[in-house]
Amino acid sequence: MRDILLKLGRLDRRVIYGIIALGVIIPLLKPIGLPENITPPVKNLYEYIDSLPQGSAIILSIDYDATVLPEVHPMVLAVLRHAMARGIRPIGLGLNPAGTGLGLDAFTRVGKELGKKYGEDFVYLGFKPNISATILGLGEDLRKVFPRDYFGTPVDSIPMLKNIRNYNDIAITISFSGSGLPESWIMYANARYGEKIACGVTAVMAADFYPYLQTGQLVGMIAGLKGAAEYETLVNRLFKNMGMKTPSVIAIRGMDANSLAHVLIMVFIILGNLAFFASKTGEER
Repeated sequence: MRDILLKLGRLDRRVIYGIIALGVIIPLLKPIGLPENITPPVKNLYEYIDSLPQGSAIILSIDYDATVLPEVHPMVLAVLRHAMARGIRPIGLGLNPAGTGLGLDAFTRVGKELGKKYGEDFVYLGFKPNISATILGLGEDLRKVFPRDYFGTPVDSIPMLKNIRNYNDIAITISFSGSGLPESWIMYANARYGEKIACGVTAVMAADFYPYLQTGQLVGMIAGLKGAAEYETLVNRLFKNMGMKTPSVIAIRGMDANSLAHVLIMVFIILGNLAFFASKTGEER
């Protein structure tokens, strides 16, 4: 046993790097399907959306940019798939100009996947400057804030928005962000108009929003790549129960690669320490 440990201690570092690289690449190509423990913030948001009657409208605010795309974009895709599969109609808008194209990509992709029709099953309004004025304006009249959608179509001519005036007609607003911007939705939309708010944020920002979960000002929260993987897991279960083809699992692949890489690193650390103590024992002898 000691000889084996000594050989492992002399293992070329390039071999170690190669093994870890495979541990990252293989799950990205083919998900392992490591079990995901569904945390309460994710479960609460999923169950709230799942409980909405068909035809309900929700707002997805695209408040992030490409710097946090790997963590946040999978959340948006997962929530869109959940909503559209359940017959809930998402409205897309954004308070970050850099996220406009990302939101359009997500809405267009999921709408095409599920065979949904623009203007009837989903709408994308695009970016609007002035955060506080936009959020407060939506509480009064959506048409005054967004007279036209992203493509320049008058809002009054979009069938889906015919009976939607303000937050009274919106079941929940979800802000996806890599910053503290969801606090603006909490302060203005929730505190002023009583709108239900949830958020999808990066892992590093999640700690800032747990107090809002405890006070009930947030319905739920998707935090980081793990939270996105949890939501994808729940959406996949829904699709299977509905007899639908399960969508691609970006976050689950990422978490499989992340978890496997960390396990391999820990294994090599343990083996390295065992090899070190084995060599010391040999010197003493």
